[in-house]
Amino acid sequence: MMHCNLLCLCLAVMGADADNKTQAGKFVVEHPTLHNLGFEWAIRGDANRNAAVAVKFRAVGDSAWRPALPLVRIGGENVYRRRENLDYTVPDGFAGSILNLQPGTEYECRFELTDPDGASGETSHTVRVKTRSEPQPAKEGRTLHVYPPDHQGPRQEPSFTSLLHAYYGAGLGDWSVVWERRAQPGDTILMHVGLYRNERLNYVDPQMTPFDGTMSLTLKGTKDKPITIKAAGDGEVIFDGAGNHRLFDVMASHYHIFDGLTIRNTDVAIFAGQKEVLGAVGLAVKNCRFENVGFGVWTEFSGSSDFYIADNLFLGRDDRFRLVGWTGPLWASAGPYGSHLLKSYYAVKVYGPGHVIAHNSIAYFHDAIGISTYGTPPDDPDRRASSIDIYNNDMHMLNDDFVETDGGVHNVRVMNNRGVNAAHGGYSSQPVFGGPVYFIGNILYHVPSGVAFKFSAKPAGLFVYHNTIIGEQALREPSSNMHFRNNLFLGRDTPGRGIMTWANASDVFSTDYNGFRPNKGVPEQYVWLGPKAGQKLYEPAAEDWKTFATLAEFRAATKQETHGMEVDFDDFESLAPADPDKRHAVYHAVDLNFRLKAKSKAVDAGEPIPTVNDGFTGRAPDLGALEFGKPEPKYGPRWLKSQPFYR
Repeated sequence: MMHCNLLCLCLAVMGADADNKTQAGKFVVEHPTLHNLGFEWAIRGDANRNAAVAVKFRAVGDSAWRPALPLVRIGGENVYRRRENLDYTVPDGFAGSILNLQPGTEYECRFELTDPDGASGETSHTVRVKTRSEPQPAKEGRTLHVYPPDHQGPRQEPSFTSLLHAYYGAGLGDWSVVWERRAQPGDTILMHVGLYRNERLNYVDPQMTPFDGTMSLTLKGTKDKPITIKAAGDGEVIFDGAGNHRLFDVMASHYHIFDGLTIRNTDVAIFAGQKEVLGAVGLAVKNCRFENVGFGVWTEFSGSSDFYIADNLFLGRDDRFRLVGWTGPLWASAGPYGSHLLKSYYAVKVYGPGHVIAHNSIAYFHDAIGISTYGTPPDDPDRRASSIDIYNNDMHMLNDDFVETDGGVHNVRVMNNRGVNAAHGGYSSQPVFGGPVYFIGNILYHVPSGVAFKFSAKPAGLFVYHNTIIGEQALREPSSNMHFRNNLFLGRDTPGRGIMTWANASDVFSTDYNGFRPNKGVPEQYVWLGPKAGQKLYEPAAEDWKTFATLAEFRAATKQETHGMEVDFDDFESLAPADPDKRHAVYHAVDLNFRLKAKSKAVDAGEPIPTVNDGFTGRAPDLGALEFGKPEPKYGPRWLKSQPFYR
């Protein structure tokens, strides 16, 4: 009997050792963007989660290797929302990004998988990956000139009387279904100054638009030979939907560029994909102005990929003079319904891999930028919302949130954005399916809900670095694998609300080197949910939450924030908080200064993080979004000189 027990114990130990060893699986290079590269690596085993992947990189031709952030261990996190039948467990593996690279540059990237318990399979990968460049018209190809119907004067040839005339060779009558002379890959269609307004109920509409007023663009350019629809440079080019539903439908297109156009008076300006039907590839929309639209650029299709939506101005239809949310009790003072009218939804909403949404200015929508809340992600990495960049956008007056990463899977990068006035949440992951999602260098001001980061529906894999948050983080919704570094959270003295809540669903978490300004007169400033080793608390009981009056008490009890500090508004050059008693108030970014003083406690108080804060000034990085002594990021379109953009 003793011999049997010993044998069983040995077998159990051997089985545990086998479970703890790591077997390397498929290595995936995600779609490159202009400034970042994403990677995924499936594994089996590593039950004790002590395997690691170290990352180094260098530009091809350089001799020295540079360290990058290690890949993030993911797997086993449960993401669910019961009422919607969503229940997803993140597969075991690693994922992560090499950040802040140069566009159009080839990099050599090295990955080393190690495990103290042993690792098998192909445990090392060295790959060459080139970042993308901004899409440009083809250097070779025809130039087609389009003039509005009322144009008088000389024309450059070949010339056409509408976009569809040049694009398809379409004629009048029967709503342009005879397409005999299609544009070719590499062609540039130059739109000359004037108003292009559809008359969709006119059988001989000069714009040749069909009965519903939608111009369906279905041709196939290539990466090297895109089809470009571009303002000619002789004055404003205005596409006016005249109140129709969709103006451009490009969901069957490949590699199209829209450049320098004004698009207005339509519900959906550019529709680029429908879930489980079809979507666009390589769509670029840049230097455009969207006015009086319900939706700017929109795709829900998982195969939509590699969009570049940059340097655009999006102006929606929602309330310009008061901030109004959509849930009744909080907004009863707004009127009989306690909710805003949903006249404009998103400026930009995407799904699929490789999208870049950058340097846009957005105002008067429900949400500014979002990933589709898609549900369980597809198995195919080329059909997931991964490797998506959202950076340097300027956002004003949103009736819900600034940025929603709610359907994201891996390597979503939300960086250096500025958001002022959002009714319900700032930066949202509701949920994400494994991560990492990086929230780096973002600014938030006036989110009266107290939800700076809307982490709910049990998201997993969240990295929150170097953000400046003027407001509270009060949401008690558990998240897995969540990490905070080098942030500033400054309370507005909101009655009855503490400054910070950490709601960790699992035992993988960390928080340190952050600065906090507690709200006056509130005894419970710091709220903590932190499961013990091996424990998960997706549905915590009341006794699982711990509250603390001071940062010192929080540090002593949790062993977190060993380098954290309390700060105040006098650490800034000149900054006052939003008034917590004025929920509907409107603030303007041009009136706000988020720069730290030279002698601020937050200067040189951060932790160095490779590829995140390289090149900091002083002896260490500063806390918050803006490094003292370095220029402020350019928010919004690089061509836009006047501020504020929304007036």
